[in-house]
Amino acid sequence: MSAPLKISEAASLALHAMVLLASQGGGPMSTKQISGHLKVSDHHLSKVMQRLGRAGLVDSTRGPRGGFRLARRGSAITLLEIYEAVEGPLRGRACLLDRPACQGGCALDGLVHILGSEVQAYLARTKLGDLAAGMARGLGLNSG
Repeated sequence: MSAPLKISEAASLALHAMVLLASQGGGPMSTKQISGHLKVSDHHLSKVMQRLGRAGLVDSTRGPRGGFRLARRGSAITLLEIYEAVEGPLRGRACLLDRPACQGGCALDGLVHILGSEVQAYLARTKLGDLAAGMARGLGLNSG
């Protein structure tokens, strides 16, 4: 079964990396450690982590004991903040076919608007900390 919602690879990496950081208890994690847990490319993850840093969502420390850590508590960061740090503002799409607005209206206009609003509301109300405990249990880590 395919996913009913498409999220870019960069946004998916950002969301997963942030949940991992929140679930592991606050200590720094290197890009290599994060990419190892997520089984993703170090290179792509590095770019995503830079965007999260520019958005003020993670702090980074260089050196052998360095890495990334959350800039704020997981309970204070929404999934929408993470998504928008990577993708920019979440806006509804006018057309599922990526065409200019349909002439005379679209048969799916109501559906697109409702789903877009629901996704944005979910991301805005869901905190990183809401997801961290479940991931921590699955990875055998301590959440914080």
